[in-house]
Amino acid sequence: FIIDRLGLTREQRFFKRAFDIVLSLIGLIISSPIMLISAILIKATSPGPVIFSQERVTEGNRVFKIYKFRTMVNDAEKTTGPVISSLDDPRVTPIGSVLRKLKIDELPQLFNILKGDMSFVGPRPERPVFADRFNAEIPTYKYRTLVKAGLTGYAQVYGKYDTSAEDKLRYDLLYIRSYSILLDIKLLLNTVFALFRGKRNYQRNGRLEAAPPGRKAV
Repeated sequence: FIIDRLGLTREQRFFKRAFDIVLSLIGLIISSPIMLISAILIKATSPGPVIFSQERVTEGNRVFKIYKFRTMVNDAEKTTGPVISSLDDPRVTPIGSVLRKLKIDELPQLFNILKGDMSFVGPRPERPVFADRFNAEIPTYKYRTLVKAGLTGYAQVYGKYDTSAEDKLRYDLLYIRSYSILLDIKLLLNTVFALFRGKRNYQRNGRLEAAPPGRKAV
């Protein structure tokens, strides 16, 4: 994959940040009742904190604390150490399963976006331990941090939960190369539509078979 445009221009960063601030404030206001109900359900059905925080990597390899509603049992990695969550992870609580399915567990990341740790659209933030592993295994993985980590992105809209790290990277690099505010809006709308009607997957058997609409395969 050849990167022919590295990162974003100063103007693009300004408008992207302004877009994130305005939309995150609106999102926090609209979603506050949902977040309140979710917090009550988590606290009532599972011992432990309501909010789960964890170190993740964002633009420039900066490490920050990401916020999520806790969907697993408390201290889920106490005996296993850092592991990548699976689709049928037994550590997920019944309420957590619902929150994950509806993506409600991600709503606290609106605070991360407002703070400037994340953007609405961009590569999903990886844990440092896994980022180090992928950087060692995949030479171009470092390019993911040319932009801020995102709440959603190409890989989340057009890939699958178990899409390989290599194919997710190809989606992420396609986003960086093709960035525009209109693309961010399109990916956000597609994310919302995917929650309600099920998303179309462009990956089978661990391989990327076709590009998203309007883009050439890479």
